[in-house]
Amino acid sequence: MKLNKAELKEFLDEKVELYNRPAFIASDPISIPHQFTKKQDIEISGFLAATIAWGNRKMILRNANRMMELLDHSPYEFIMNSSNDEIEVIERFVHRTFNSTDLIYFLKALKNIYRYKGGLETIFKVHQAADSLLPAIHEFHKVFFELSHEKRTERHLSDPFKGSAAKKLNMYLRWMIRNDNKGVDFGIWKSISPSTLSCPLDVHSGNVARKLGLLTRKMNDAKAVTELDTNLRELDSKDPVKYDFALFGLGVFEGFK
Repeated sequence: MKLNKAELKEFLDEKVELYNRPAFIASDPISIPHQFTKKQDIEISGFLAATIAWGNRKMILRNANRMMELLDHSPYEFIMNSSNDEIEVIERFVHRTFNSTDLIYFLKALKNIYRYKGGLETIFKVHQAADSLLPAIHEFHKVFFELSHEKRTERHLSDPFKGSAAKKLNMYLRWMIRNDNKGVDFGIWKSISPSTLSCPLDVHSGNVARKLGLLTRKMNDAKAVTELDTNLRELDSKDPVKYDFALFGLGVFEGFK
């Protein structure tokens, strides 16, 4: 599909308008944090839902809701008021390769972050670069795993400095930082500009981006994210990640290949 830059922007802007609307929420993992109103509950539920956001979408939503049940539908209160012993007896949980061992560590790490690090937003705010959150994701990874943990659990939190596209974290950051005025993304992290966000890159968005000439790199890795970021920021420097809705919608809902 050969379009000049103006035509491409017009085409993608139309797709953003089509998919960036509340009807999108119900079938998406972002529906989990939309169950809450308290900032910390939105942050924690969104982070946990994003963590297991791979595979069958119905299974993702079912298991993310199961996690909220285990946290008594009050994730912040549960994490802050539970002892480590109480966290460790959490009922059996499995989502593909993410299991109870991983969930228990994630809850302990979140407790450490809220109790001693100022919360999730603070870490990303402190470590953000002027034009990117990839360094902040790297620093977050270090902070998150500073407690004793099993090595296997690290696979569930990506580090772009190790070459990962960090799709799930970039999606989560879009939810928290981007205010779309459409009722989908929350925009509750006011200390970070949406211009620094990176597009969540996976098989669907990557294939669509290549067909549209937004991406030439064959692998869906950190270098591909940087290339896609550069091209999307040429289309909208203030809100480049709005095009995630277009790429995702074209790939998943329209079979655009």
